[in-house]
Amino acid sequence: MTMQLYYAPGSASLLVHWLLIELGLDHELRLVDFKSAAQKSPDYLALNPNGVVPTLVLDGKPRYEAAALAMLLAERHPHAGFAPAIDDPRRADYLQWMFNLANMVQPLFRQWWYPAEPAGEANAGAVHAHCAPRIAAQWQRIDDHLSAHGPYLLGNEVSVADFYLTMLMRWSRNMPKPATEWPQLAALAGRMKARSSFATLYEREGLTEWA
Repeated sequence: MTMQLYYAPGSASLLVHWLLIELGLDHELRLVDFKSAAQKSPDYLALNPNGVVPTLVLDGKPRYEAAALAMLLAERHPHAGFAPAIDDPRRADYLQWMFNLANMVQPLFRQWWYPAEPAGEANAGAVHAHCAPRIAAQWQRIDDHLSAHGPYLLGNEVSVADFYLTMLMRWSRNMPKPATEWPQLAALAGRMKARSSFATLYEREGLTEWA
């Protein structure tokens, strides 16, 4: 059964779309138009009650949460080697990085881009002042880890966590200090963007920035 990915260009759905391409999986794209607030429509909320993307219709059932979907796709297709098996010594590090990115890094970007949500429109500046150093601290921590244990988050082999990290780095491109100002992060981003799947992803989503 062909999967359907509900997406918006450059959003959190990018991670899932990228992996679908990388894994060579049959899928259809369903654009969710943020400009018309289609993600808050009753039809879409019936698929994803959080009113965000991505939603992946898998085995006939809508599933959501980008990190969870990425992990699921990797585990369903172990031949790619993107997720260490349960008995792999790298498994604990993999889970730790995925949850660190999902719980510590991505929420800060949500606050950065939508400051009215946590604090109201009048306090957008304060939210930015709060988020920027915390995002920078995460980049520094990850860059230090890559310097000591890289070139990828789990060492010599690429994993889903590196795809996820690359998407988050892309989100920082217009911040006062983007992730690529850290040398190890910049090197990882360059390697990930050199994958042929990245060019296909950009073409299909109509993206040009940070190519």
